[in-house]
Amino acid sequence: MANKKYNNSDYYDNRELSWLEFNARVLSEAADETLPLLERLKFLSITSSNLDEFVMIRVASLKDMVHAGYTKPDMSGLTAARQLTQISERSHNLITDQYSLYNDIFLPLLKKNNIELISRYEDLTYEQSEYVDKFFAKEVYPVLTPMAVDSSRPFPLIRNKSLNIAALLYNDKSDNEYEYEFATVQVPSVLPRLVRIPSRTDNCISYVLLEQVIEKNIDSLFLNYDIICSYPYRVMRNADLTIDEDEAADLLTEIERQLRKRQWGEVIKLEVEKGMDKHMLNYLKKEFNINNEDIYKIDGPLDLTFLMKLYDLDGYEHLKNKPYKPQPSTDIDLDKNIFSQIREKDILLHHPYQSFDPVVEFVRQASIDPDVLAIKQTLYRVSSNSPIISSLAQAAENGKQVSVLVELKARFDEENNIIWARMLEQAGCHVIYGLVGLKTHSKITLVVRREEDGIRRYVHLGTGNYNDSTAKLYTDMGLFTSSNPIGEDATAVFNMLSGYSEPLVWNKLSIAPLWLRDKFMTCIKRETENVRAGKDARIIAKVNSLCDQKIIAALYEASAAGVKIELIVRGICSVKPGIPGVSDNITVHSIIGNFLEHSRIFYFYNGGSEDIYMGSADWMPRNLDKRVEILFPIEDQELKKRIKHILKIQLEDNVKTRIKQFDGSYRHLSPGKNKPLSSQEYFCREVENAVSKNHKDRSMPRTFEPIKHTQKQ
Repeated sequence: MANKKYNNSDYYDNRELSWLEFNARVLSEAADETLPLLERLKFLSITSSNLDEFVMIRVASLKDMVHAGYTKPDMSGLTAARQLTQISERSHNLITDQYSLYNDIFLPLLKKNNIELISRYEDLTYEQSEYVDKFFAKEVYPVLTPMAVDSSRPFPLIRNKSLNIAALLYNDKSDNEYEYEFATVQVPSVLPRLVRIPSRTDNCISYVLLEQVIEKNIDSLFLNYDIICSYPYRVMRNADLTIDEDEAADLLTEIERQLRKRQWGEVIKLEVEKGMDKHMLNYLKKEFNINNEDIYKIDGPLDLTFLMKLYDLDGYEHLKNKPYKPQPSTDIDLDKNIFSQIREKDILLHHPYQSFDPVVEFVRQASIDPDVLAIKQTLYRVSSNSPIISSLAQAAENGKQVSVLVELKARFDEENNIIWARMLEQAGCHVIYGLVGLKTHSKITLVVRREEDGIRRYVHLGTGNYNDSTAKLYTDMGLFTSSNPIGEDATAVFNMLSGYSEPLVWNKLSIAPLWLRDKFMTCIKRETENVRAGKDARIIAKVNSLCDQKIIAALYEASAAGVKIELIVRGICSVKPGIPGVSDNITVHSIIGNFLEHSRIFYFYNGGSEDIYMGSADWMPRNLDKRVEILFPIEDQELKKRIKHILKIQLEDNVKTRIKQFDGSYRHLSPGKNKPLSSQEYFCREVENAVSKNHKDRSMPRTFEPIKHTQKQ
């Protein structure tokens, strides 16, 4: 256990406020004038989406604590109530910054580049106005359901995240000439929110938002009434599922039931258009039972995620980064038998710089190879049209033993995963739903193959999901190996997940929640002891988030002893660098770029042995204590050199890196007199050059070892 002297709350940043600072770093990419316009717009959209999820899960969780009377402070010394107050203040400022960018920077820049977003329907030309009216009558009006509120019609249930328009109505036949009536209409999500309209000039494209089209014609929804005013509004609800797995007779059915409830959870945030009539705002505030600090008055269109549609526009490639195409690995020839290549040596993949295709091909070849007996895999998040799912189903139909753990509790992918689970079951796969009380977040595939010298196991281990879509956007690492010790461990992992088998000893893998924390603590403690003994010591850790108090305390103890610690943390980081005598030797880097940094890599100098591990776990309590995670070693010397090179380049990044300061802020590095180095761009070029060189070096035609398709076995 780490030294208790590091329990001081002043040594830790609150995880929720740290996350908001991460979202502010993403927003700073939107403000970066060196980026193409639509790339900047994309980052603005991402910050909006990020904030929605944060509110629905993290803020909702804190609200639950307050309702339950939970007053114990977190490691930074903040109670749930205090956190909510500070979150509200920071969130309001963040949203103000978002809309300042949108209104003052992006709208004029878009117009300058012949993309016009008309923000007020009063600004429509006569021709545009006429088009909007016709579009409303033909396309929109039939879909709408206006809902009045009176003594016989109670206030309707407003769906989570839905965009709505509230209206105050007046009827001169009413008994009370001073009383207005309330009505609401949902902006239909089945229609595109961006409505293209005739442009003023031939070389320009013009858009209005769907809610503007409805507002302009809202009087046609409430005949015989005068429209006093109308404004858009949006609610965010508690979307954190509460599932009692011990009591649930059928986990899949229980999650389906909870998903339906997600739409009607407690309202925890209300977004309204700035300038909304105070009577209308008070009415909504009362109906949703919400505090003033949870009301956000937005100076612009609600929900900026629609901006991603602009990013997808054709014909505006000059306003985007040149798209990067993941390159083939020079270590794998997909036209050959993939198993014979893995048998020769361990193979490392670096996504998205290198293509995810070898992982897809690994499962595909296994599904049709007559010598493959079994395929076992964990699935956390997969794409909507996953080729891996298709191959697993094909394998089962070919008579192979297929076991798949589908994590039904993967947040916001629950519904998608339920569909995949049922499809795989129908194909004949043995589907496991995970362990009670734990999420299975590990990324592992095991293929069991009959060969001339006996049974051999082939394993893929990764830091990211088996998702061919996000593999083009997230930086992740993956390892193919036929190592016998890892193969034995992989078998033990799946036996543990599917049954009650819990091995006493692991050969190479470290598994959470029972063994992984101890592994990390042992590695950190060893560096501490080495430096105290006068030896060199160093730790490099690349994670998405770092907020585990025991891990941080151990890092502080190592730093105080003299261990050099370099952390690359994309998101939440509760470490405070630069505390005299505590964290003087710790630096925290955060890289925000075109790709989302997602890989987890851990380097320990270990007296010169240089131990390197990768895995699925961040340094967070949920990963170490409440999830099934896997940490795996990199033992091949060439692969270790490659990973050290990757870490070195990331630590030298002076274009996309922010360095955390003692006060929790981040300082954006600039090259200064040094040569600019963006690690993501560097890896793109490095992999492209390696592929080009590999093609030039090939002087002989390829020899093919195709795997023949087989009938059901």
